[in-house]
Amino acid sequence: STGHNPDNPSQFAPKQLIIGHAALSDPAVGRLIYDEKTARAGFGLAYAREGDTDVKLDDWYFVRSPDGSYLTEVQADKFGMNLTLKPSQSLMLQGKKGFSRKGPDIGQASYYYSEPHLQVSGIIRHQGQSLTVKGHAWLDHEWSSEYLDSRADGWDWVSVNLDDGSALMAFQIRGKNDKKLWAYAKLRDANGHAILFAPEQVEFIPVRTWQSPHTNATYPVEMRIRTDKTEWRLMPLFDDQELDSRSSTGAVYWEGAVTVFRDEQKVGRGYLELTGYVESLDL
Repeated sequence: STGHNPDNPSQFAPKQLIIGHAALSDPAVGRLIYDEKTARAGFGLAYAREGDTDVKLDDWYFVRSPDGSYLTEVQADKFGMNLTLKPSQSLMLQGKKGFSRKGPDIGQASYYYSEPHLQVSGIIRHQGQSLTVKGHAWLDHEWSSEYLDSRADGWDWVSVNLDDGSALMAFQIRGKNDKKLWAYAKLRDANGHAILFAPEQVEFIPVRTWQSPHTNATYPVEMRIRTDKTEWRLMPLFDDQELDSRSSTGAVYWEGAVTVFRDEQKVGRGYLELTGYVESLDL
C-alpha cells in the first residue's frame, strides 16, 4: 500500500504498488544478474489479484493454473525465463498450522506456507543463448499486517530442498545488538513428517564473510546452522550475490544459491537471504 486514500475514485491514484525482482546466479559470470520492476496497480498492466496467485507487471507475470502448477515469464535486458513449476509435495505450513512467529511478542507474526520440491521445466535466456532447463524449486507465500520487533536489525533466512526429498526452512531475526532476537526452523521428511524447532534450538554461526565491492557491506556468506543436535553447512555457489533494490523496496541484501552439507556430505541445494547488513532495515 502507498498510503494514499483507498477511496479516491481516480484510476490514476497510486493506491497499490506492485514490485517484482528477478535474479539469475551464474558462476560463469561470477556476479548476480538481476532486474526489478515497479508499477502502480491499474489498467490491467500491473496487478496482484486476490483469491489466487496472479501477479502481473507489464510483460512479467507469475500465475497459478487450476491444476496447482505455476507459470512465470520474465523478460529482462540481460536475461529472461519461461518456467513451469509443478507441485510434487503437499504444502508445508510454517510455524504452527501456518501461523509463524517472528519475535517474542505474539503479534509479531505472519501467515506463512512453503511449497518445496516444485518440479521445474522451461527455458532460460542468457548471453545470447536459450537453454532448456529442469530442476527443483521452492516457493514461499507469506503475508502479515504487523511489523517486526523495533529492536530488530535484519534477518538471515534459508530454504533447502534436500536430495532425499526432505525440506528445511530456518531463519533468525537479529537484534540491533547483533544477537539473536528470535529463531525458527522446520524440517519435513519426504513422507510429510515434520519437526518444529524452538528458538533456543536454532543457531546461525558465521564461518566466512565476504565484503561487497559495490556497497562495502560485509555478509556471512558461508554459514553453519544448528537445529538441535544437527549441524548444516551452507556454501555459496559464488560470493557476489548481492542485490541492490534501493530504487524499489529501498533495501540492499544478499540473496543467492548455496550448496548444503551435513557431516561433510552434500545433502541438498538452497537459497540464503541476508538482510540488514548495509544498514538496519526500516521495519
